[in-house]
Amino acid sequence: MNTNQELDVTALAAEKPSLTGQLSYYYRVRFRDNGQEITVNAELASLNRSDLAMVLTDHGLEPAMVYSRLLNMVKQPEPRPAVLSIQRLANEEERQQFQLLLSQETEAFLFCKEQVEELKLIMHLVRVERFFNGSKIIFYFTAENRVDFRQLVKDLVQEYHTRIEMRQIGVRHETQMLGGMGICGRQLCCSSFLQKFDSVSIKMAKAQDLPLNPAKISGACNRLLCCLTYEYENYRDTKKRMPRMGRSFQLHGEEVLVVQQHPLSGAVTVTTTQGERKMVPQQEWEQVHQLAQTGTRSKSKEKKEGEAEPAKQRPGKVAKKKNEGEEQ
Repeated sequence: MNTNQELDVTALAAEKPSLTGQLSYYYRVRFRDNGQEITVNAELASLNRSDLAMVLTDHGLEPAMVYSRLLNMVKQPEPRPAVLSIQRLANEEERQQFQLLLSQETEAFLFCKEQVEELKLIMHLVRVERFFNGSKIIFYFTAENRVDFRQLVKDLVQEYHTRIEMRQIGVRHETQMLGGMGICGRQLCCSSFLQKFDSVSIKMAKAQDLPLNPAKISGACNRLLCCLTYEYENYRDTKKRMPRMGRSFQLHGEEVLVVQQHPLSGAVTVTTTQGERKMVPQQEWEQVHQLAQTGTRSKSKEKKEGEAEPAKQRPGKVAKKKNEGEEQ
């Protein structure tokens, strides 16, 4: 987001005195250049793009680079849950330590890769992250099967004298860490804003009438595209309101058969009894369905009224038979 287009909440609060309370600002930051953007909370209004800020995490302060500022908000009695907070800007010493941290992660990656090759372990190292306070180093890797990395951990502990964690991840998380460009020409969703991976099925591609070509509906991770879930519910709900494929109805006195739905335009493609294909706009087939529903309701009402008349005569007939019996 461009900083000159951001909302000045200070001016807004001056115009609207009803906005009371301590102002809170929300920023998008990254802990690494190729890392994922996350939203953090701050009481600082003067942070700019590329600033290095100290963010409070569950294991202490971590430096993060500011990428953009979101719409400013007035803080409620309690801040938004599950949102990290910026404590302050990093000082010069912390900036130098952060640059050293990045070089240490690169060195640890190369050292671990060499050890993996020497031990002939079948695993692929993806990324190395070191805590700012040096209390732990996390090695992310992928592997098809279970890996016995006990000796590797011993070598790493002996080299760095800190806690070592080997974390196995899947191919989707690997792509999220490595990043890249999607077939749409934009940055991968998983490496930009997705916080969790939803289950994706081939049914979603079918519902959106997409070609079932693996090369066209698969992402950089060789799994189904995450964006297939974005519009699936909209397509599914829209198709439910349209005439279903294989269903026939009367159109201008002629019976037609639905062969294709077009959810975006609302039209349907039909074939006539002569085999002619034509597209029926949404307004046209909706009128036909409304008339059909009105006719069905009228028939149903007449049927109910016809059934009600004999029911009223029954008590009279029963009473008449009863009286005849009494006379006899």
